[in-house]
Amino acid sequence: MLLQCETQEGEPGEGAGLVAGWLHPETLESLLELNELCLALLAEQAAARTAQASLLLRQVGELWRVLDAGARRRAAACPYLLVDAGFADPLRWRQPAAVGVGDTGQAAYTTFFTVPGATGVARLVFTYAWHLARSQSAAARLLLGMSAPCAALIAHYSLRQIHALAETHPHWLKPRWPARVQVWRELLLAAASGEAPVLERARLHGLTLLAADARGSLPERADAGAP
Repeated sequence: MLLQCETQEGEPGEGAGLVAGWLHPETLESLLELNELCLALLAEQAAARTAQASLLLRQVGELWRVLDAGARRRAAACPYLLVDAGFADPLRWRQPAAVGVGDTGQAAYTTFFTVPGATGVARLVFTYAWHLARSQSAAARLLLGMSAPCAALIAHYSLRQIHALAETHPHWLKPRWPARVQVWRELLLAAASGEAPVLERARLHGLTLLAADARGSLPERADAGAP
């Protein structure tokens, strides 16, 4: 479903009516704003030209330069967050991480964003996730790919704790599907073209992948809860 993502003519996408009755308009407005910031962060990281620049960064950097303001907004108007912070990984969000003493005993997480803007974007992403986990858990699952165990853990934090997590763990932030360069190319090229059917297909492709990721995490959660 495309929620309230707009076509070039300003009309809602085909799936908008399926959720417009229960998803708060301000939730979608904040998602669009966050995605704009996340895309700008990707462009900033691509411009840094680090020696370890990934294929995704090179592709995003190349395409970002040819997108005008309207195309960038169309790219941001996806019905899901374009970055992830391990929202399907309960181990990452367990209480010891909140005190800011590091990830002792937990898995190491590869850092993707190294530019200064990463911490500020992480703070906004973590706060948005916390708000949805507390007030709209179904929206958290749909827009962020957040698992139910993660939603329960994140909702338990205070606002001060969630900000502390963002300050100490901005390295958790990474693009969604960092290895799927073609998915990103499809989205950005569709946004550049402004062709509504092409853009809708690109957005639906992302939703399909997000749903597949959610299904893929179900057996692991079931096994974890088995006696």
